[in-house]
Amino acid sequence: MDPPVRVTADIGVTLDGFGAGPRQCLERPFGDLDQAPLHAWMFDRADESPEEIAGILEAKAYVMGRNMFSPDRGPWDLSWRGWWGEEPPYRAPVFVLTHHPRPPLEMTGGTTFHFVTDGLDSALQQARAAAGDGTVAIAGGATTINAALAAGVIDELRLHVAPYSSGLAVGAVPHGGSRLFDDVPVLGLVPVSARSTPHVTHLTYRRP
Repeated sequence: MDPPVRVTADIGVTLDGFGAGPRQCLERPFGDLDQAPLHAWMFDRADESPEEIAGILEAKAYVMGRNMFSPDRGPWDLSWRGWWGEEPPYRAPVFVLTHHPRPPLEMTGGTTFHFVTDGLDSALQQARAAAGDGTVAIAGGATTINAALAAGVIDELRLHVAPYSSGLAVGAVPHGGSRLFDDVPVLGLVPVSARSTPHVTHLTYRRP
């Protein structure tokens, strides 16, 4: 019997655990969370973290939540083709969780977005089949990664922690936004590695 396909997850978060803020829209892909310091390590200081960036894009199939693909809610605006332009960085099948059907969207460079309406388990099953003997990555956001952590399906969790606190939780009940480990039950992980630059701390954990 072939070994099970490995499932990883990468996410950039603030010190207080947020991967996105409330009120996402076209002009603010990460809502009220300032993405400049959150992702400066990747876009402005890529030379400091080449292995971590390469690791994010090494998977052979991806699963992501709808908000990672689109700012819209409800039925699709079929003119929307993702945040990344006509050549997304994934270069592999991407399975997008949604409640609204949409035909597959084939992009330049090898990325095809498939829209999955029957839940995380189905998306993972399809991604594993597409990945062959490669890795499946949960691409985010935090809500989708939390669901995968709660289901116990992530083998390796890689956090990229920006050295600032978002302040989103101050005076807010509920706080809004997407926060890692919200609604995740007791979870023990094995620390594998830690590396820091002035702009990010990379933390890797695996399932026991």
